Amino acid sequence: MLDAFSRTVVSADAKTAPVGGSELASLRSYVQDGNKRLDAVNAITSNAYCIVSDAVTGMICENTGLIQAGGNCYPTRRMAACLRDGEIVLRYISYALLAGDASVLDDRCLNGLKETYIALGVPTQSAARAVAIMKSAATALIGQTNTPASGGAKYRKMETTQGDCSALVSEAGSYFDRVIGAIS
Repeated sequence: MLDAFSRTVVSADAKTAPVGGSELASLRSYVQDGNKRLDAVNAITSNAYCIVSDAVTGMICENTGLIQAGGNCYPTRRMAACLRDGEIVLRYISYALLAGDASVLDDRCLNGLKETYIALGVPTQSAARAVAIMKSAATALIGQTNTPASGGAKYRKMETTQGDCSALVSEAGSYFDRVIGAIS
């Protein structure tokens, strides 16, 4: 996994040129938005259990056959595996968001995931739907669009750096889309 600094150095080294103008501007932006990035990762990791369990619950509500005898979330052992996989995917998305680089997500999580799911008989449409629900919840937390009105009794206010987080919301969304594309 390369962070923004390592990626810049490797790129400059490959060109046999010093790190210069546009690369330094990109790194400056990365550092300036560092606290927002840390807050975004904190929002995801602090709420990981809720994000994943709500996504799996939503997926099951849309397809109740998953929890019927013979369904892919029946018995509880399979449900636990589904929750575990959701937490793993979310963890690697948070790593990618922290580093600002999707290589760790691609190499350690997505490489061969679809083939594994197919071999195990996991319905990839349902898995992709659960990831889409996770995307919605995580980006709402990052973008601070999670409000008491929409959260109800489970609303939790995160202490975050003030400012526009739309770039981080978009970046996080792209990582979720990457997972959905890999398993669809």
